Amino acid sequence: MTFEPSTLDFSILPFTAGVNPPVTKPHPAFLTDITEQGMRDLLDRFYEGLYQGAIKELFPPSKEEMKIAGQYSADFFIQICGGPSYFNQSRGAPQMRGRHSPFRISPHARLHWLTTFEEALQPIIQNKQSSQANIQSFWNYINVFSQWMINSRD
Repeated sequence: MTFEPSTLDFSILPFTAGVNPPVTKPHPAFLTDITEQGMRDLLDRFYEGLYQGAIKELFPPSKEEMKIAGQYSADFFIQICGGPSYFNQSRGAPQMRGRHSPFRISPHARLHWLTTFEEALQPIIQNKQSSQANIQSFWNYINVFSQWMINSRD
């Protein structure tokens, strides 16, 4: 069996204070490929990594609360990838900058957030659940989206 070399680029865009680059939503085919349950599984892995990671103080302290936060996040990503508007139905308009404003999100925290997301994406990549182009479009979205959440220099 031969595998094509990966063309995925998980480089992290540099953060420049005061600059909010345009955000392009992921290809809807990413959600179609991995399914809603796959997105929920992705966010479960991601939030488990955050719960055990270097920026866990930014997140709910209990496993149960973290699981709920992960499901809200899954609702958001399902919606942003062209799926049903679960987030709007349960939480209202996303307004993610406002929702994150109570938390000190630094460029350093963003790096941890993104590397944790990259780790959570690995089973999708390894199991070829979506094309590299669709995975890349998802990464590109979170890479820029994460810049918008930074609200602290340290």
